[in-house]
Order: sequence, then C-alpha cells, then structure tokens
Amino acid sequence: QVQLVESGGGLVQPGGSLRLSCAASGFTFSTYAMSWYRQAPGKERELVAVISSTSGSTNYAGSVKGRFTISRDNAKNTVYLQMNSLKPEDTAVYYCNTYQLRGGQRYDYWGQGTQVTVSS
Repeated sequence: QVQLVESGGGLVQPGGSLRLSCAASGFTFSTYAMSWYRQAPGKERELVAVISSTSGSTNYAGSVKGRFTISRDNAKNTVYLQMNSLKPEDTAVYYCNTYQLRGGQRYDYWGQGTQVTVSS
C-alpha cells in the first residue's frame, strides 16, 4: 500500500534553513505529482508546494515563494522541501501528500508529518 514517511523537521532559528524529505513506497512514484502541505496550530492544512510527475514543473504558495524549493529524485522515490530564510510563521507540522484518481474519485495519501518550529 501507499506509504509516505517524512523526516528532517526540527527546531531552527529565524533566518535558518531545513530540508525535509519524504520517502515514498507502494506505488509508481515517478508517475505521480507530489506535494507538501503544512498545518499550524488552530489553522487549516494548507498547500505549500507541488511538483509534477514528469516535467518537474513546480508551484508554490505565495507565502513561501522564493524561500522554499520542492524537488524530487525518482531514482530514490523521494521528494524534498528545501526551506530557507525561515520565519516564525512557518512553524507547523509539514505533511507529504500524493493522490490517485480512481473511478472519478480522488484518494489522498498522507505521511505522519514532521514538526518544524522556527523560534529564537
């Protein structure tokens, strides 16, 4: 079955950097778009970045554009999120996501999440 395992979160000072990783298994990784979402306390989960399956085209939330970079290594079945110039408002649990369409219905798959805390 589909499994997504995030790693790389932690505590970092404002202005610092972190790289999140998401190891995927149970599906043909190279043929699916991959995304990173985040959820801060008391807020709804929001889309941070998405990368397409083949062309590698990317899209970002306005709040992270220019600071975060999503990438993927199809040989390693892994998607990354490089986060630079981190701000306290980036504090959240970050989730890896992919989805499949079957019979016209969308099925979302999530990792367990990794905590990112930006604080001095």
